[in-house]
Amino acid sequence: MHILFDQAELSYGPVVALKPLSLSLHEPRIGVIGLNGSGKTSFARLVNGLAKPTRGRVTLDGLDTVADEKAVIAVTGFIFQNPGHQIILPIIRDDIALGPLSRGLKGRDLEERVEAALARFGLTDLASRRPHELSGGQLQLAALAAVVVNRPKLILFDEPTNQLDLRNRARVKAAIEALEEQAIVISHDLDLVRDFSRVLVFHEGALAFDGAGVDAIARYREIAAC
Repeated sequence: MHILFDQAELSYGPVVALKPLSLSLHEPRIGVIGLNGSGKTSFARLVNGLAKPTRGRVTLDGLDTVADEKAVIAVTGFIFQNPGHQIILPIIRDDIALGPLSRGLKGRDLEERVEAALARFGLTDLASRRPHELSGGQLQLAALAAVVVNRPKLILFDEPTNQLDLRNRARVKAAIEALEEQAIVISHDLDLVRDFSRVLVFHEGALAFDGAGVDAIARYREIAAC
């Protein structure tokens, strides 16, 4: 998707969370890094319409996140930092089916859509399990399957490898790299975004760097050292 920020700003009363930003994004993998409170989450919330710009506008393939709110929701997905907050039903298969079921999909079409999502992330044998029976990495993949099953064009990830061990970090990283959908990844895990062709560094509510992953990480470390 073509994501366009046109002098978009986000404020909460007198507090400016994100300073005016003009930016054009179209890469399949976009990383977002920065210190806590730097503006990363505000940026992401403007992309998927969870926050409305105080000034300016944000569009996704021409869809305005304010005027075309429902259409934006239909083409975007969001992966929470804690997948336990996202998987809400007691059985994994039922949770993955919830999205398309709420959109009117039924019968064989629903079953095939859900089974394809399970298979895509290696979850077929875990489909009848309860969330607490899965590892952190498996639970994150289940959350991803529950988003992908709705066929979004863009998926935003909020710290997807947070609190995962090395094995599960690698599993989630591989899943993100293999996605057909466009992805924006907010992360403190610098290895996750190192190979991305486009990484944004935010600092104090402003864009401090925009470039390749390796260069962005170097800039982030300079900021963190100050």
